[in-house]
Amino acid sequence: MIRTLLLLGFAFAAVAQEPPSSASIEEAGLRQLRTVRRVYVDHLVGGETAAQMQNILISALDGAKLFVLTENADRADATLRGAAEDLVFTDVHSSSDSLNGHNNLGSGRDSRGKGGLYGSLGIGESESDHSAERRHEAIAAVRLVSKDGDVIWATTQESLGAKFHGASADVAEKITAKLKDDFERARKLR
Repeated sequence: MIRTLLLLGFAFAAVAQEPPSSASIEEAGLRQLRTVRRVYVDHLVGGETAAQMQNILISALDGAKLFVLTENADRADATLRGAAEDLVFTDVHSSSDSLNGHNNLGSGRDSRGKGGLYGSLGIGESESDHSAERRHEAIAAVRLVSKDGDVIWATTQESLGAKFHGASADVAEKITAKLKDDFERARKLR
């Protein structure tokens, strides 16, 4: 009887526990973010342009003065990891329209030399358009990972370039701005 009651109690406790809400998970991440003092920016995957994006991102983070940035991964409280791509390409558009008509009319001569009429009518129009536009776009998905391997913070940002700087610099600024906003939210938690 006691064993049955214990089993029922454990079963009820297991059913009564709800999974954590997204708000509580976000709050836990913000609390961990508040404790980060030193960050290592790992190599971003995505080829040669990702290495350039890493350097631009390091510069943007350094300017924000949120953390001490370190080149020694062992000394860091957290590591910024992710992937980035910066593409420059030409977007080509071509179109062609055409309208054409043709008509022919004729007649002949008889053996006495008397003849008839000839005529022709032609209408034609053709229009062609070709444009090539140089485009530049960048995207980065990064995450801040604790020494224990927990993802503390993550974001994905993209840009087609900004008014005064390129797409990679704009993405780095967007990532830094999002991190600053979330860091301020973390500071306001009790």
